Amino acid sequence: MSQQGYVATPPYSQAQAGMGGYAAGFGNPPPQSHYGAYGSPAQGYSAPPTGVLKPPASSPSGMPPPPVSSQYGTNIQQNGAHPHSFPPPVSSSPSMSPYGQPPPSAFHSMAQAPPPTQQLTNQMSAMNIAGYGQRPVQSPSNSAPQHFQTSPPPPVMGHPPLSPPGQQPSPLGSPQPMATMGSMPAPAMGMSGPPGPVGHQPQGYPQQPGSPMGGPYGAQMAGPQMAGPQTGTFPGGFPGGPAQMAGPPQKKLDPDSIPSTTQMIEDDQAKRGGQVYVTNIRGQVPPLVTTNFTVQDQGNASPRFMRCTTYSFPCTADLAKQCKVPLAAIIKPFATVPKNETPLYIVNHGETGPIRCNRCKAYMCPYMQFIDGGRRFQCSFCSCVNEVPVHYFQHLDHMGRRMDLYERPELSLGSYEFSATLDYCKNNKPPNPPAYIFMIDVSYNNIKSGLVRLICEELKTLLDRLPKEEGAESSSIKVGFVTYNKILHFYNVKSALAQPQMMVVSDTAEMFVPLLDGFLVNFQESRAVINNLLDQIPDMFADTNESETVFAPVIQAGVEALKAAECSGKLFIFHSSIPTAEAPGKLKNRDDRKLVGTEKEKTLFQPQRGVYEQLTKDCVAQGCCVDLFLFPNQYVDIATIGDVPSHTGGSIYKYSNFQVEVNGQQFLSDLRRDVEKSIGFDAIMRVRTGTGFRATDFFGAVYMNNTTDVEMAAVDCDKAVTVEFKHDDTLSEESGAVMQCALLYTTIGGQRRLRIHNLSLNCSSQLSELYKSCETDALINFFAKSAYRAMLNQPMKTVREILVNQTAHMLACYRKNCASPSAVSQLILPDAMKVFPVYMNSLLKTPALVGSTELSTDDRAFHRFMVNAMGVEETQVLLYPRLIPLHNMDVSSESLPAAVRCSEERLSESGMFLLENGLSMFLWLGQACSPDLIQNLFNVPSFGHLPTEGTSLPVLDNSHSRKLHSIISRISQQRAASMKLLIVKQKDRAEMLFRQLLVEDKGLHGGASYMDFLCYVHREIRQLLT
Repeated sequence: MSQQGYVATPPYSQAQAGMGGYAAGFGNPPPQSHYGAYGSPAQGYSAPPTGVLKPPASSPSGMPPPPVSSQYGTNIQQNGAHPHSFPPPVSSSPSMSPYGQPPPSAFHSMAQAPPPTQQLTNQMSAMNIAGYGQRPVQSPSNSAPQHFQTSPPPPVMGHPPLSPPGQQPSPLGSPQPMATMGSMPAPAMGMSGPPGPVGHQPQGYPQQPGSPMGGPYGAQMAGPQMAGPQTGTFPGGFPGGPAQMAGPPQKKLDPDSIPSTTQMIEDDQAKRGGQVYVTNIRGQVPPLVTTNFTVQDQGNASPRFMRCTTYSFPCTADLAKQCKVPLAAIIKPFATVPKNETPLYIVNHGETGPIRCNRCKAYMCPYMQFIDGGRRFQCSFCSCVNEVPVHYFQHLDHMGRRMDLYERPELSLGSYEFSATLDYCKNNKPPNPPAYIFMIDVSYNNIKSGLVRLICEELKTLLDRLPKEEGAESSSIKVGFVTYNKILHFYNVKSALAQPQMMVVSDTAEMFVPLLDGFLVNFQESRAVINNLLDQIPDMFADTNESETVFAPVIQAGVEALKAAECSGKLFIFHSSIPTAEAPGKLKNRDDRKLVGTEKEKTLFQPQRGVYEQLTKDCVAQGCCVDLFLFPNQYVDIATIGDVPSHTGGSIYKYSNFQVEVNGQQFLSDLRRDVEKSIGFDAIMRVRTGTGFRATDFFGAVYMNNTTDVEMAAVDCDKAVTVEFKHDDTLSEESGAVMQCALLYTTIGGQRRLRIHNLSLNCSSQLSELYKSCETDALINFFAKSAYRAMLNQPMKTVREILVNQTAHMLACYRKNCASPSAVSQLILPDAMKVFPVYMNSLLKTPALVGSTELSTDDRAFHRFMVNAMGVEETQVLLYPRLIPLHNMDVSSESLPAAVRCSEERLSESGMFLLENGLSMFLWLGQACSPDLIQNLFNVPSFGHLPTEGTSLPVLDNSHSRKLHSIISRISQQRAASMKLLIVKQKDRAEMLFRQLLVEDKGLHGGASYMDFLCYVHREIRQLLT
């Protein structure tokens, strides 16, 4: 079996009208070419250029040839890949920008309905999964009899038998068929009428000559019209086809036979878990983000710092364009290093500073070649030959390596830090330690809810735990306090004072800081005065009736204070309502759900310009990061007020309808983690690459003033930047592709440092190598971020369409160029991308992209900001939540129970399941849950005794209770945000929230099930291939 990857064999039905659940149409991209072209003019898949792996010929017996050394999936079982963006060649006139109009050649009408007779023949035989690519393939000698013929399966759900007996022999890729999926039609989706010819054409798709048109792609099916049985529907809720297609009843397709994410995660954990991952090999694919492993740095950055969408770049732009797999790296420069791994070494070259290439300014790293007896070095990024400074000279050994190779981190490790000299500091003088300013909204809502008192009580103890430099006695971070409603109150908390002093600034149009000395102080020195102030604040505003607030002047005040103190820092803003008071940055409610699903929907997510744009620039210039804690009871325009945090490396936290007893603990754990986490300030990052390719696009909580410098007022251990690369020349297989991420920042102790991460990848002229070393989790991170950026400029429908088109393109290219020849009815997926469709379908159902009027605009904007800053681990669990059965957990075992597929079919009435996606956590209780278990966990006799709302999980002294609490705390420690546990009883109203996260099922607000999406994508692939 050559690059057979994962095979499934449904001759899914031919195209029919629209795919259910997605708001109308994958069609009609606007003519203007926005945002990083995802593709050249879409070519109908032409023959691959020479040098591309042609599909290998089958052996005479009809079996694919035996595995070659590069057998797909034997040694690398990685998951994933993503959309791609190469700018179209200038010459091509019909350039299809990612969000541009595809020319007719490639995409046939999505809604084309073939003539009924053809439809019958096209529909499916059994869907065989022939080999996941991990098993040995039988040698051709004894494989002849296995060229078996499938008898026609009984027709599926109202579809006729799909191929005459013996029509489609399915090649087997493993000794025995792994599973036969019952036959699988691509259901007629999104229309209740027959999928026959309809008068109009779906927008944006060129009609194919001679083909009758189907209805518009995927009319919206969310909401009430899905409820209740429809005639001829099956569980996904798709209306049945026309009457003449009805057939005898059929057995349901087995969901176990399609690729499983949980299985893939378990297999990788079994294969690579607990091992030491040594980074001394170029282009090796790391274990999955879900696998527990230890990293030993031997020349390439740890995957905790850098992951790529593929670890083998295509040699030419043409190959990259052909496969449409995006080339990107997800960089988390401050990622937390586990206790059992070596922290980064700090290299200090004294006054001379780090050794760099004279031409491209890359920093000294393991890829530099020393020549001429060690007197010169050749840069691996630009090939420039540089003199080695006298103080840095060292002789070479017989292999041409420096004698001090292993004594110098910068010559032997992938990640390390340099102490920066004054040349790297603002105004050539050393920076001051940063400051944290706490800015509390004391308007009526926050006082009434008890929030202000809660914050003040917490700060008394929390300020003892401010982050400090390794080995330092105490933190050198200064602190300051501001309260505000529609005016601002500043506090002088100088240690010499007996009582804190308040100064009021009521002219919010011309913001200034009324005091310099005594506003920013050392907590240890001013502890008594600060505690006194924190006791007074809740009482001072206890009788307030002021409900109006300002917002922009608050940030302005923070920036001015940091400017006056000549330091960088962070503002912690605790805010509750839309800023309506007369002041700069005043906002009006623009939440108009009628825009959802229209061309203007994108305006809901575009920040209101002007004041906030300027504020972002001021914050970045000063190194002022903004962290926003929101406590809204109604619309607050997160798209606008979240814009400053999202460009300054800040975080946004949201607690809707805040109540101390309900959300208090969640908020406090978020605040504690936010104050204590490791962080760098006033940061600037640059990604340098070897010749042949370059970084072209950056996604993250960053600010870009030009095309190369990624500016971050602060960067912490949770923030990731996704970087996209494009070719500007041919890459060589011999030298591979090298990249270096250099981050200049100020430490919490006020030192200027450079953090360097290096990574080397393979290059290949064989597409099969690229697909073999893809990483699904990294790909979906890139896809999510690029789609979330595009939704600011494009109709939602177009964005969704691009995602699906690109998925089909990547998989069709694999099928055409890398898989062994087989019936077109087979769905063949690359082994490393076999679960990619489930992640992509889940992304299409996320709040930001699904486009339902039932979702609040603020929630959707919040979700967009969250994902934009996420690393690979966070997007992985967000898009495929963990569903853990608890009813049969082994209380004596240390390990977490194994997760099951994220689908309603896995739930059982007698079961109890924990579901988490990094943002929320649910405990679901089945109606027939064991009374003993309920007693042990909740201290009530049975399911019926549990209250419907507001159940909490008590800590009880028994093994079940201890085990469950330990599971929850282990999961919480792995996640960046704290998750409030929601207890959900089967058939309760709250169950809707839980079901939204079962991503393999049909979406509650629209969106197809995994199975239907797979059928749909398969149909698209077949159209591309024909």
